[in-house]
Amino acid sequence: MHQYHIYILTNQNKTVLYTGVTNNLKERILQHYQNRQTTNSFTGKYSAYYLLFYEPYQNINNAIAREKEIKGWTRQKKWQLINSFNPKGKFLNEELFDEWPPHAT
Repeated sequence: MHQYHIYILTNQNKTVLYTGVTNNLKERILQHYQNRQTTNSFTGKYSAYYLLFYEPYQNINNAIAREKEIKGWTRQKKWQLINSFNPKGKFLNEELFDEWPPHAT
C-alpha cells in the first residue's frame, strides 16, 4: 500500500511557502535541499527546503486534490493550517532525518 503526503516548505526566513505532493516525503525533501540555490525551480530559487507541515494520504487523488485546495488559499490561511499542526512553526526536517542538514549531498 502506498502512502502519499502533501507538504509545505519554506525558506530560512519563512518568507515563502511552497506546497507539494509526493509518494516519498523524505526523499522529496532531500531533492529540494540538493537543488537549493538553482534558478530552474521555485524551491531552488528561494532555497525552500524547510518542512513546516505535512499530511499523509492513502489515495493519490485525494492528496492531489488537497494540494490544489491548499495552493488556492491565502498565505494567512496556509499559516493557520501550519500553526494548527506545528504551533511553534519549527522546521521539521530533523524529525525525518537523523541529521540535518545531511552531510552526503
